[in-house]
Amino acid sequence: MTWEVVIGLEIHAQLATKSKIFSGASTAYGAEPNTQACAVDLGLPGVLPVLNEEAVKMAIKFGLAVNAQIADRSVFARKNYFYPDLPKGYQISQYELPVVKEGHIEIKTEDGIEKTIRITRAHLEEDAGKSLHEDFHGLTGIDLNRAGTPLIEIVSEPDMRSAKEAVAYMKKIHSIVRYLDICDGNMQEGSFRCDANVSIRQKGAEKYGTRTELKNLNSFRFIEKAINYEVERQIDLIEGGGQVVQETRLYDPDKNETRSMRSKEEANDYRYFPDPDLLPVVVDKAFLEDLKATLPELPEEKKQRFIIQYSLPAYDADILTSSRDLADYFEETVQASNADAKMCANWIMGELSAVLNKNNLEITQSPVSPAHLAVLLNRITDNTISGKIAKQVFEAMWAGDCGGDADKIIETQGLKQVTDSGAIEPIIDAVIVANPKELADYRAGKEKLFAFFVGQVMKASKGKANPAQVNELLKKKLS
Repeated sequence: MTWEVVIGLEIHAQLATKSKIFSGASTAYGAEPNTQACAVDLGLPGVLPVLNEEAVKMAIKFGLAVNAQIADRSVFARKNYFYPDLPKGYQISQYELPVVKEGHIEIKTEDGIEKTIRITRAHLEEDAGKSLHEDFHGLTGIDLNRAGTPLIEIVSEPDMRSAKEAVAYMKKIHSIVRYLDICDGNMQEGSFRCDANVSIRQKGAEKYGTRTELKNLNSFRFIEKAINYEVERQIDLIEGGGQVVQETRLYDPDKNETRSMRSKEEANDYRYFPDPDLLPVVVDKAFLEDLKATLPELPEEKKQRFIIQYSLPAYDADILTSSRDLADYFEETVQASNADAKMCANWIMGELSAVLNKNNLEITQSPVSPAHLAVLLNRITDNTISGKIAKQVFEAMWAGDCGGDADKIIETQGLKQVTDSGAIEPIIDAVIVANPKELADYRAGKEKLFAFFVGQVMKASKGKANPAQVNELLKKKLS
């Protein structure tokens, strides 16, 4: 039996406001537990919520960036449920009339085909607190600092058909909120996380299967692994004669498995009703136009500009614009360098990205600055060093030698390229004399041995001989 996977994501992006959505309490991360929860966040008697205008602006910016409709009138509702980290007994959210609805984004699948993923809605809401299970010896601690932190919940249509598509979609949303500067995107701190709704159905069937919700996934790797595990679990269950139960499940990364948390609630279980303490949010045209004017250059726009302005292949432009910080690093390097944009792109996507990944660092944490990388690329361009030696210099720059100054490293380590043919010729002569058999074979027609001689000369010169001159001189000598 052939199965089709159906996936929809609910992404929670914590908005980068300084204060909470309905109170003046701080949203700063890392404070001592329960030091940033005021009377409004705790829902104490007699308090009234006051809407944070900045949170509304950020939600609308997101809506504009994903080609969505912005509601001219949206309403906050009370979502009622009882949980230890929700002191009010309800969460203020939006339900029937969200601020953003009916948007879409384009993702690129593994085979390079673009696919549209529809966004049902993006609504404003407050976050709950956090339950702490560690170090309490069988008890649970409650930290309410996060209670009242502003979120947008971004709900997709069930348009994704694989875990990799789901990851591509989430990465695109992550990139957009970072470009807009409305969310720091820090998944380790929980400011960007998602719930995945996963079901399977027979290939070609119209009706969706029973879905399960995978709760609070906070890394791209875990999202992919959790969805793949859940798909296999559902297939095994159905093919074994069982039925999938609609429920919420948690993913355990240590065991690479999902386990049941609770039965899945429906909207009517939450008993939504309009919050009596909050007026509807009315957005007029002037307000909307002012916000449109503040939008930055978004990933797709920047990608197209990189292709045109820097003559980059679409593949390179796609990678370099995947994050705002990476795009900025690239442009700063190009502007500071005499090298062409393609060379800059190759080094950033190649050597630099490899060592960043190896050390689990972001581009903003790179010890090699754009200005320093530009100097290194200039020295390749003006033939001071070869590309091979440049990699050696880069390693020294990464290690912090000579303050990361490529020129000083080249000087102190004696790495300047030999371009004097008078110095290269004796090396070539010595290599030819030392390899008479290879010389005879080459002259007998085995032209592939030319690369052998080039390698021997470069080895003898410790990589300092100019490769172009080595090739030219060798051809003359060997012929």
